[in-house]
Formats: sequence, structure tokens, C-alpha cells
Amino acid sequence: MSVVAFIPIKLNNERTPGKNIRRLSDGTPLCHLIQQNLLHVPEVERIIVYCSDEHIMDYLLPGVEFMKRPKELDSNSTRCGDIIRSFINTVEADIYALSHATSPFIKPERFSACISAVASGKYDSAFTCKRVMDFLWSGGNPMNFKRGSIPRTQDMEEIFAELPSPYVFTRDVFEKYHGRTGVRPFMCECTTIESIDIDWPEDFLIADAIYSQILKNTCVR
Repeated sequence: MSVVAFIPIKLNNERTPGKNIRRLSDGTPLCHLIQQNLLHVPEVERIIVYCSDEHIMDYLLPGVEFMKRPKELDSNSTRCGDIIRSFINTVEADIYALSHATSPFIKPERFSACISAVASGKYDSAFTCKRVMDFLWSGGNPMNFKRGSIPRTQDMEEIFAELPSPYVFTRDVFEKYHGRTGVRPFMCECTTIESIDIDWPEDFLIADAIYSQILKNTCVR
């Protein structure tokens, strides 16, 4: 089965401008980390950075392709589904692995696990997630515990939060459900470090600290 990984990148981010190509403390551009990880996923045949700005080509590693996407997909009103639809209408594949530079620490074996799950036919889609064992509230009411009966956190109902990368799916799943997941998803649990997602400037500082102090010498090259 053909597997294509694609990395949508926008250079004019509103909340953290330039975050995808911002350099870590050792000079490594952030977007290199996701590329390095994907290059170590044996199931992936093609890795494509999907960006409207050709300047991103200066940040591509050998073995990673560039594909120019329509400029209108850079709008702040653009939804993820719009980008996915545009990409899969351009590139044919049996399985797509949507990845993001802002999730730099997802291990290659997580990508492999998600891809293998979908390829097996047992699952129609896959995504990474993190376990949430905290006291959650919504609308002023507890979500996963009862007032007056406070459980130990280790005894609480397990809730899982999706991570931004990767989402693995087929064209049929996207066209049927208009999204990245179907009704039989494989949920691949990740570690706390893998769960780091860079949305705001302070997130980048946290990621850089983790990279420089813990992961720099162990990241795949």
C-alpha cells in the first residue's frame, strides 16, 4: 500500500509568527524535527511539505518534497479539512499521514503503529493521544467525577485527548466522514514529552528546553 506523509506549513502564523521555521537553541529549525522523524518511518514512501511559500524549500531535508498549495489556504478562516481535501485531491495514496511541525517529539514508532493499524484493515483511521487523569469541569459541573465523592486520580475514568500529529486515514474515510478519523480509530497513546504541542510563544520555549536539555543527543538524525 502506498503511504504518503504530508506536513502542512504556514509561514505567517498569527499566534506565534514563524514558529515552524524558528530555530532551536542549537540552530536547528523546528520543522527539521518532524522531517527527521518521518524519514525514519519505513512505511512512508513520500514525505511532502505542503506550503504556499517557496521559501520553505530552504528548510527541507534531503528526501523531503515540496508541493505548493493555494495561497487562499493560508487564511485564518481556513479549516484543517480544507487543507486535507486540497492535498488528497492532488496526491494519490492508499494511506495518508497528516503530520505537523509543531508536534516535534512524536517518535517514528508511533507513526509506524498508526500506519500499520490502518493498513491491517482492523481500524479505519488512527491518531496519537495522551491520557488525561485530571479533575475536568465543563459548564460549571464536574465531567469525570462526582461532587462529594472525590476519587484518587489513578482511579478516575480514563479520558484521552487527541494530539495534532499524526492522523492516519484513507481517502474513503475522509470523504465519508469529512474528517481525519472514522468510526473505528486506533488510538496510539504517547508520553508526556511526545505530547508537547507548540501553539504559543511560551510553548516554543518549553519545547526548546526539553530538546536542549533532554532530547538533543537522542533525536533521530
